[in-house]
Amino acid sequence: MDHRLSPELEELRRTVEEFAHDVVAPKIGDFYERHEFPYEIVREMGRMGLFGLPFPEEYGGMGGDYLALGIALEELARVDSSVAITLEAGVSLGAMPIHLFGTEEQKRTWLPRLCSGEILGAFGLTEPDGGSDAGATRTTARRDETTGEWVINGTKCFITNSGTDITGLVTVTAVTGRKPDGAPLISAILVPSGTPGFTVAAPYSKVGWNASDTRELSFADVRVPAANLLGTEGRGYAQFLRILDEGRVAIAALATGLAQGCVDESVKYAKERHAFGRPIGANQAIQFKVADMEMKAHTARLAWRDAASKLVAGEPFKKEAALAKLYSSTVAVDNARDATQIHGGYGFMNEYPVARMWRDAKILEIGEGTSEVQRMLIARELGLVS
Repeated sequence: MDHRLSPELEELRRTVEEFAHDVVAPKIGDFYERHEFPYEIVREMGRMGLFGLPFPEEYGGMGGDYLALGIALEELARVDSSVAITLEAGVSLGAMPIHLFGTEEQKRTWLPRLCSGEILGAFGLTEPDGGSDAGATRTTARRDETTGEWVINGTKCFITNSGTDITGLVTVTAVTGRKPDGAPLISAILVPSGTPGFTVAAPYSKVGWNASDTRELSFADVRVPAANLLGTEGRGYAQFLRILDEGRVAIAALATGLAQGCVDESVKYAKERHAFGRPIGANQAIQFKVADMEMKAHTARLAWRDAASKLVAGEPFKKEAALAKLYSSTVAVDNARDATQIHGGYGFMNEYPVARMWRDAKILEIGEGTSEVQRMLIARELGLVS
């Protein structure tokens, strides 16, 4: 297998790398400390076409695929994860459900604006009592027999991109009926921002990803047209499983970027920082630690690109996506811890990027499927779980 990038993907990688270092890096620390969403950076990402990378040109996309998206996410996350997760959630969770399951009218209504970055989409899955156990969804949607509208009631939590000034819609999973055995029938429904009864809470106070937008959402008799159903009624659970499988490839690329960013910053610091009359990078203890960090980041990159290549080829990729997400998130946490240690006291100061990386890394072992869930999926794919 040739893991080298095509000339087109290498050009994309260099372009995003330059953008991350020249535009994101000088500004993002201030946004992060103020817990402020970086609108101008996001607008520039939209102008670059990053939000449209894996979508067809006929809907305003760039005609690329998940490998292209992963390349962009990795380069962004080498510098900052808040910006990277804004792109990842906007594409994988906001626009991709419409691309995969939407009607032609839904695609033409929403995708051009989502691909351009004019608006952001969000995916309302997680609830206060239902994260990993999404089958425990309590949000409900019933049809009004008079108007045919969906009437939605419930609460969602930890929803990325859901409350920005440019958020255009949220795809909500809701129970729309029951199977003969009493199990819920879960459907996905598009809810435009500003719909009466749809309330967006204040931003969470988070440990990390402080320049990204994360909110709790509530729905009180929210009415949307019957045509806002996304895909087939009762198939929302299966749809979101597909979305999460693909999203894990993207999160693995993001985690790899963070892991590599920790290497970048550690190499730079180890050359500049002197102790006992020489650079600390001259010490074998530091050299070995950085070498191990590079090994982990490199292996994570191979894992997510392998999963992406299977996804793009239309081959089964569930196990590979889980492997990549599990491994890359683990090494992101490991590298962030080691980078902070290499920086010593300065690693505890927010002016240094590794402090931000340390705060951002942990959520990667939780979001879009915890590490425990990934192990369950891998075991199931190996035939150990019925």
